[in-house]
Amino acid sequence: MKEFLLKLWATLKRPATKISLGTLTLGGFVAGVIFWGGFNTALEATNTEAFCISCHSMRDNVYPELQHTVHWSNTSGVRATCPDCHVPHNWTDKIARKMQASKEVYAQIFGVIGTREKFLDKRLELAQHEWARFSANGSAECKTCHKYESMQIENMRPAARLQMAQAAERDQSCIDCHKGIAHQLPAEMDSTGGMLGKLISMSHSTSYDKDKPVYSVNFLEMYVDKELTTDGGVLEPATKVTVIDDSKEAIRVSITGWRKMKGFGRVIYEDFGLNIASAALSKAVAQSDTDVRTFETKEDDLTGLTWQRVEVDLWAKKANFLDNIDPVWTEAKQAYDTNCSLCHTQPDVAHFDANTWPGMFDGMMGFVNFDQATQALVLKYLQKHSSTFADH
Repeated sequence: MKEFLLKLWATLKRPATKISLGTLTLGGFVAGVIFWGGFNTALEATNTEAFCISCHSMRDNVYPELQHTVHWSNTSGVRATCPDCHVPHNWTDKIARKMQASKEVYAQIFGVIGTREKFLDKRLELAQHEWARFSANGSAECKTCHKYESMQIENMRPAARLQMAQAAERDQSCIDCHKGIAHQLPAEMDSTGGMLGKLISMSHSTSYDKDKPVYSVNFLEMYVDKELTTDGGVLEPATKVTVIDDSKEAIRVSITGWRKMKGFGRVIYEDFGLNIASAALSKAVAQSDTDVRTFETKEDDLTGLTWQRVEVDLWAKKANFLDNIDPVWTEAKQAYDTNCSLCHTQPDVAHFDANTWPGMFDGMMGFVNFDQATQALVLKYLQKHSSTFADH
């Protein structure tokens, strides 16, 4: 056998004496086509859902979760498969990802996540790796199908429209807001204790007495008319408003605050110079001389921006309000204490001022399971109990 291999190698090394250059070139070309075709066939075989779920750790853990989401079944009949979301579509990035995946093959072979218990123990780490990849590439795989420029943002519900318009402006990575959209979030992140649901349940007993303050516990759609047909904007969670009228299903509330005199001035802030959002008005209402009552203006020495004090009266459904803010702060404090101590000792609430907290808080959001409303409630708790209000 050894002699045969040596002779074969000697033959392969010997220069050709009876084969033309054209034959060699053609042979090399054909061989290259066969190699390239075989390589790409094998590559594409690994880019199928069948390949992805051939490992029981994927088939038994994350694949069943996908089947209960809109990415699996929806009105348009378009299904996203595993490689659609988790394999880069650009060829060079795809090859780099395949090389990186060799570590995952090692983990599968050696049973690193070979049981349900082992998978759950590693789930947060695995999720964070994938979230970091999405953040780094701007959620490129998501944007293969979901393009900001193709979205009809004006047809979205007011709360979604507000969030999506801001995201489109910054070309924001989808994963910033949509963790858990196709798979369950790690258990370590789910420790709010159903905060939002608890507050909404409490709101069922709220009385809407005229000239009394009430506080929102969710993003609430606002309307110009009591029939709730003309969009007026969105009320932010934990915002104080005063009831001035009510009908059977709706209340008319007065929102007071300040807005920055730039752009359309759509966002109303709680007080001068403080980035504590109270409401985001629709463009039509923000530009209306009849809907918005305006008062004095002041210049912020720190930013050089001019602010204007305003009042606006809008209608909202008679739901998701409390007549006392204390339960909101109690639940928000518990959510902050529980979630933000998972990775480190969280800073004292009064350590930062109201305008510093949003930036600090954003850095924590990649590690906790907060829906948008819970996030807004906890942030406002931090701002309202910051050093800005420590002596009040």
